[in-house]
Amino acid sequence: MDTLHVDLATYRVTIARGALGDVGEIAAASAPAHRYAVISDAHVGALYAARVRASLGEQRVRVYTIAPGESQKTRETWSGLTDAMLADGFGRDTTVVALGGGVVGDLAGFLAATFMRGVAYIQVPTTLLAMIDASIGGKTGVDTPAGKNLVGAFHQPAAVVVDPDVLRSLPREHLRAGLAEAIKHGVIADADYFDDVVAAAPSILTGGADADAALERVVARSVAIKADVVRRDVREGGVRKTLNFGHTIGHAIELRSDYRMLHGEAVAVGMVIESRVAERLAVAEPGTSERVREGVRRAGLPVARPVEQSPGDILSATRSDKKARHGLVEYALPCRVGAMAGADRGWAVPVSDDVVLEVLR
Repeated sequence: MDTLHVDLATYRVTIARGALGDVGEIAAASAPAHRYAVISDAHVGALYAARVRASLGEQRVRVYTIAPGESQKTRETWSGLTDAMLADGFGRDTTVVALGGGVVGDLAGFLAATFMRGVAYIQVPTTLLAMIDASIGGKTGVDTPAGKNLVGAFHQPAAVVVDPDVLRSLPREHLRAGLAEAIKHGVIADADYFDDVVAAAPSILTGGADADAALERVVARSVAIKADVVRRDVREGGVRKTLNFGHTIGHAIELRSDYRMLHGEAVAVGMVIESRVAERLAVAEPGTSERVREGVRRAGLPVARPVEQSPGDILSATRSDKKARHGLVEYALPCRVGAMAGADRGWAVPVSDDVVLEVLR
């Protein structure tokens, strides 16, 4: 794979096999610092922290690890990391390096946004979901008992370093969860890409002969789609809302599962349900929801709400989401695979509870 650069307004995404060894060089150019604080989780840190530390310079780096999982993305974890960095003498001449999946990226980004009123940080994503979605766009935050990402800040990274080689160590269930975000990108922006992801999913998940090449295509195209949307709308005032497709219901299901469901699994269900809502409202072309459902199914992802979660419980959880306005929850809805509805309404469609309940049932 040739090195691919995707430029946003203030930073560059570098995609290259073996790029993990280039983190130090990229950091020196984009976010030079007296010291580097690498934030990782116990699984990823054991695999890759030594390589990143060596690239940055052993004597200038301190690695902090947390337990893996969404349950660690809390204000308590953020507070503990902040206190540890202060105790270790880190100051404003610090760059934070997020080495891990979406949980680590969101948490480390929020840490960087708030430490000493804001320091630079670099995203080094190690999951497919983080590579193609969570690491790009500067959304940082932590979860609360009321919902996901309800405390956070927009804080753009100084660089994003994507090394597809690390996906070889990714458990299959996490690879599958990442494909949900790739499917989402196809629905919101590129029907041909949607078909490509769906067709390639079985090979990617079984490690077929063309799996590496297919993953390279997925990473490159999804990064390009996400970057294009973020360039046009950095702070989610308009078209960036389309990236929330599947996430209103998905976040509610994820919350109600006590985060036992992976984010991508919950978003997959969310996309199926929300595309049905779009057809129910005559916003989407007939057949859109079935095409989305079949794509999700072929990727081995769930297509229905968990049986232990009632429609009322899921609906209640959507009301605490950041997308609620004036008593109604706003949804990002497709008009067909490859295009989103709501351009004339700021890319968000208010939906009544009755419609959502009907579809959930």
